[in-house]
Amino acid sequence: MAEENKATILLVEDDANISRLFNHNLTKAGYNCVAAMNGQEGFDAAIKHKPDLIISDIMMPEVDGYEFRRMLLEQEDLKEIPFIFLTAKGEEDDVLQGYELEIEEYIIKTSSPKIVLAKVNAILKSIEKERDKVVGEVQKAADSMGAKVVPDEFPILEGFDIKHWHVPFQNVPGGDFIDYIQIDDDHLVVILGDVMGKRWGAWYFAVAYAGYVRSAARIILESSDNFAPSEILNKVNSAVFNDERISEVFVTLSVVVINRKSNVIKYGGAGDLPLIYKKDSVETIMSEGLLLGFAKESQYKDVEIQMEPGDEVILITDGIIESRGAGGEMFGHEGLAEVLKNVSKTENSLEVIKSEFLKFVNNKMEDDTSLIVIRRR
Repeated sequence: MAEENKATILLVEDDANISRLFNHNLTKAGYNCVAAMNGQEGFDAAIKHKPDLIISDIMMPEVDGYEFRRMLLEQEDLKEIPFIFLTAKGEEDDVLQGYELEIEEYIIKTSSPKIVLAKVNAILKSIEKERDKVVGEVQKAADSMGAKVVPDEFPILEGFDIKHWHVPFQNVPGGDFIDYIQIDDDHLVVILGDVMGKRWGAWYFAVAYAGYVRSAARIILESSDNFAPSEILNKVNSAVFNDERISEVFVTLSVVVINRKSNVIKYGGAGDLPLIYKKDSVETIMSEGLLLGFAKESQYKDVEIQMEPGDEVILITDGIIESRGAGGEMFGHEGLAEVLKNVSKTENSLEVIKSEFLKFVNNKMEDDTSLIVIRRR
């Protein structure tokens, strides 16, 4: 297996000899194996590495396998990781207790390496097959509804290059959405939103929110020559707050209005995602607006940027800044700023960010990932 395609397996076992044996066989079979000595260490390792599969002993000091499993089930982002109990026991009560904790399988410690690997392979293949099925079903639903939350093509605006990169979490359509609204020959609205949550549940609300944003933007743009992001955000917030279907599903939203005649960009944001401005240096402009739907009345502000040739603004969702590397550290605002500082004027910023980010996370993203780069020629 290529390094970036290796599945990561967390092995939690207090017997060093058994741990070494399983580690050796799993690594030899092409998996990336992470070891822990008890349930607490296993829990910490699960948070840090987000493994594709967990194999855990039951009888361990400090935190046993059952308690470890209960700890995982209380974590939204860990409870769905497939889990196998590794045990010397085969009694019915132990087996039943394990399955009550929503485990995938039992492996007896005395099983041959071939049996162990066969079970691991079968579980991972089954998960991949189910994931492909879900992706197909959601995509089919999206096609039947004519619903797209990310455009297939980049917009065209004289004097500017606008490009985006979007990867849904585990290839299942999720909560990020991108939209471009052409007002006239001189003005373009760029929208990047992030619905809290993952996968198809978030995607459903992303479709609803994208519709609200487009509708609100149209109303504002038809009734005003101001073209202010804050007006769009206020209109969307009011509509969302009064809609019981989505009022409790919070969203971050970044809105940019580009004026190609004045070369001015206006930015407004709801939530804590920033706009990054790259000139001779890199500046992070934080949004001060509340999440959409959080309060009936919210004051959104506009920030104006005079764009000179070569200047760039970058919009991101938290899938970029909150994803973690092999050591558990987040990519963060600092990581993004550091990458941008080293981008030369002849390089494509989007491609450089994409390359450095994927290298940092070893191609294992933890959320929907979206990025928009706007550059003045």
